Amino acid sequence: MHRATRILSIALITAGLVILLDAGITLVWQEPVSAAYGEIQQGRAGDRLAEIEDQFAGSDAADVGDLTGEARIKALAEAFGEQIEKGDPIGRIVIDGIGIDKVLMNGTDTATLKSGPGRYPQTPLPGEGGTTGVAGHRTTYGAPFNKINEIADGDEIRVEMPYAAFTYVVERHEIVDPERFEIVDPKLNPPSKGERLVLTACHPLYSAAQRWAVFARLRDVETFAISGEGRWPAP
Repeated sequence: MHRATRILSIALITAGLVILLDAGITLVWQEPVSAAYGEIQQGRAGDRLAEIEDQFAGSDAADVGDLTGEARIKALAEAFGEQIEKGDPIGRIVIDGIGIDKVLMNGTDTATLKSGPGRYPQTPLPGEGGTTGVAGHRTTYGAPFNKINEIADGDEIRVEMPYAAFTYVVERHEIVDPERFEIVDPKLNPPSKGERLVLTACHPLYSAAQRWAVFARLRDVETFAISGEGRWPAP
């Protein structure tokens, strides 16, 4: 009886250690298997993004005539939006404050977010006016928004699209319920309010009970000259 009790105790201790080890690995490496898968998918998305950029640069849609300034960027954004589909890579999102440089995907469905942070498809693309929403994982598939809570007010978020690069400045954070779709609802965030960016991720860690939201406002736009030979900063 004493031997059986000792064996059971050892088994329970071992099981507890395995659980703690798994939690520790998840905390430090955001689940190694899904993290590795996420990085593989990011690499593929990067290759595909290069193809999409080349295709757009060489398409008739990239020819917006004599349009300049905001009108030109909006026309290019609208043309690009007509060419992309759910699950496509559409640009890059760079947040130096938390060491993020990721391919940005089009969509927030489960499959798309395994490849990287994704744009809420019901929100406008950068340059179209209004508020662009982007969601990302905090603990799995590379966990691009693992440190979303460490983004500081005043930090810059750069979104590089095939037609222009947009720099946003963080204004505030808010913890919201998952049903708070109004934070990215185009009807409630029209162009008249100015161009903004909203990042969201599950909160707290390892839970989907709420969302951590970061609100940023557009500060600068770097336009690109686009032709069949590619793109480069416009003079």
